Amino acid sequence: MPARDRPARDRGCGADGQLLDTARRNAESRFMENVVLIVHLMLALSLIGVVLLQRSEGGGLGIGGGGGAMTGRSPATALGKVTWGLAIAFIATSITLTIIAAEQAAGVSVVDRITDAPAPSGPVLPDLGGDGLLPPPAGGTGPALPQLD
Repeated sequence: MPARDRPARDRGCGADGQLLDTARRNAESRFMENVVLIVHLMLALSLIGVVLLQRSEGGGLGIGGGGGAMTGRSPATALGKVTWGLAIAFIATSITLTIIAAEQAAGVSVVDRITDAPAPSGPVLPDLGGDGLLPPPAGGTGPALPQLD
């Protein structure tokens, strides 16, 4: 049914329709964010597993590794290609999650939330529970203080 033939509340016109449309978009956005987050976590775990399955080449950061004097790099293995694919997909889901979070927080700043909060009327002091932390008076009947011999 074309948009002009639908009632105003179904088209998103009017106060009720706009609220329903906004709520529907928020629910869809949260659902999409959850799906991308689950895929992101599965990619992270898979990437960890694939990296741990690879054969160590000796020293870290490309030091060592054997091979001959003529070889600069070892040939790409299947695990190496899978690692690259998972890494690219992981970065893509990271960027997607960032974009989704930025859309949900559009126009809202943490600094604005802090400055909009009402300031306390006076100094805020912690309640020390009476005089339990204060030393007893010099001539009082409180517990005796340790004396230096």
